[in-house]
This record gives sequence, structure tokens and C-alpha cells, in this order.
Amino acid sequence: MSDDHDGVPELLAAWALGALQSADERAVPPHLAECESCAAEAERLRETVRLLDGPPGAPEPPAPGTGPGGGAGPDGVVALALRARPAAPRVAAHAAPYAAAVCSLTALLREVGGHRPWGTPVVHDWDVRDTVGHLIAADEGLARGLGVRTHAPPSRITRDTGWEDAWETRTAEVIAYERTRSPDRTVAAWSAQSAALLATAEALDAGRAARVMELTGVRLPVADHFLVRAFETWIHTDDVGRALGLAVPPPPGEHLGRLVRLAVRLLGPALGPAAAPVLFAVPDAGDDARWVLGAGGEPVRGELTLRAVDFCLLVGGRHTPASVPRSATGDADAVRNVLERAASLAWL
Repeated sequence: MSDDHDGVPELLAAWALGALQSADERAVPPHLAECESCAAEAERLRETVRLLDGPPGAPEPPAPGTGPGGGAGPDGVVALALRARPAAPRVAAHAAPYAAAVCSLTALLREVGGHRPWGTPVVHDWDVRDTVGHLIAADEGLARGLGVRTHAPPSRITRDTGWEDAWETRTAEVIAYERTRSPDRTVAAWSAQSAALLATAEALDAGRAARVMELTGVRLPVADHFLVRAFETWIHTDDVGRALGLAVPPPPGEHLGRLVRLAVRLLGPALGPAAAPVLFAVPDAGDDARWVLGAGGEPVRGELTLRAVDFCLLVGGRHTPASVPRSATGDADAVRNVLERAASLAWL
């Protein structure tokens, strides 16, 4: 083991989470004693996992059906778990929504295995483990861009592969690989990668996160890419929760407001400068959450109001333009255009 660096990183992920197999428990410590670089990486991962899990003595999430009077019930399990856990890691404001989303999914996954099956269908043709595998693949682009070593199988994607094909291909590769492993190891790999992302300088320093990077066909500051990762992690956490019959709380208000503003920044260019102007408002995303979308300098043709969660679920592909709850007045075609363009942003 001490000479096998190729096999160590994935074991370090499990080591940081206390999920090593018995044979690996005997092999990893001697390697860490001899290899300074692996020892430093292992301790960095373990410290970030400690921050995600909370200080020693933090209360464990209540078991299903327990709580005061035994009345928590399955729908309240995740909410109780999130209230029981401490704050997410101390990162810069732009990375805080991703840290919180990681904590939310971590709390939810604790309910799987012991109480609910990993093979439960979730979304697309994925079960719970497949969904976690997809998140490993989805986080990989940002991880590589920030110098985080990734541990999933080699990819057959080339530089000429378009981002949509690359997105689907990499998800399929990682899911196929994770299906050969235990669900616990899949979760360990996702947890270690997300912890490593939250330990990067770009997660801790807004200045470092200001540089622009192209991912999923969009050039954005790294800070915004952290918000994209938060958005997708939350959407899939909600997917898993719905599949398991567990209520997943939405992101905290401040984080939700950041996700809304990111989506609006992407929606404006998608509408284009010739779209009929619509006054768009998301009242529960803050007093300033009002925008005129579409052609500038022309009279507003319609008004559209959505709740923050509903708008995010529309952009995330979980509402349709016809089904999303909204309040609308004025030109119905102009309003419908905004809803359809928002829905077209979905890639989740």
C-alpha cells in the first residue's frame, strides 16, 4: 500500500468519513505514516468532514417516528435532522449555499439504507445511489477547475465533445462505475469530493472566486459556479426526499435569494433584447427582487409574480410553465414567453 499512490485517494475519502473496509483499515494508516502528501490530504478532508458533521457531541438526527411524543413521523425526519445539526462549514458567502445543500443531502442520506432502500426510483432512470453518482459527475467540472483531484473512473469525453453530450456521458460513466460498488462507498466518494471543494481557497475567499471559468457551456465567475452546484444539489436532494416520502426543507431565505438572482441573471440573456418587457417579481427573495425582463426602454407589457421556491423549481425543470403557481396580469403571451424561457434553462 505504501507504494501504491494510485489506489490511495479513494481510500482517503472513505478514511475521512470512517467508512473504510476492514482490510483497508489495516493498510491505510501505515501509508499515511510514510507519505506526507497523502497524510496532509487525509487530514484536510477529515477536518472538512468534521465541519460538515459538527462538533463532538452534536445530537444525532432523531429516528423515524420518534421525537417528543413519538410524533415526528417520516415527513419531519429531515427537517428535524437539519435542526439538530450545527451550522455548515465557515466558507465565504458565495459558497455557503453549496455548503448548506451538502449538509441537507448528508442529513437525508442518513435516512437511506437503515430505513429506506437505495434502489428507490428517484428521477429520470436513477435510483438514490444513481442520483448521488450523478452529483459526483456534476461536481467534477468545478472540482477539476479548482485543482481538486477526482477519483471516479477515466472518461472517454474529448475536447471536441459538446457540453450537453459531455454532461450526459460523464453521468452515465460515473453511475455505471458506482453501481459496481456499495452505496456507502458512493456516498463516501461524493462526501469527500464536496468536502474538498469546500476546502478550496476559492470557497473561502471571494477574491479568489472572482475569476471566470466556463462550465456547462456558460462562462461565470467561480463564485456563481458554486451557486450552480448549490442549486443542483438542492434540487436533487428534493428529488430524493420526494421519492422517499420525506419532506426536505428549502434552502434558507438568504441562500434562496442568491439562487433566485443567479437564475434571473441567466434568464435575461436567454430572453434576448427583443422580448416584450415583463415586470418580474419574487417577493420572498427580498425587497429588491423585482426586474424588468426583455426589451429595455419599452413599456412593460405584463407582470409576473412567483414564489422563490416555485421559480427555482421551474428553472430546475421540476415545474412546467403551465403548472407553476404564479400571479400574472397583462399580455399573456409576454408572460408565457418568460415562463417558457425560464423552463428552458433546466438541465437537471
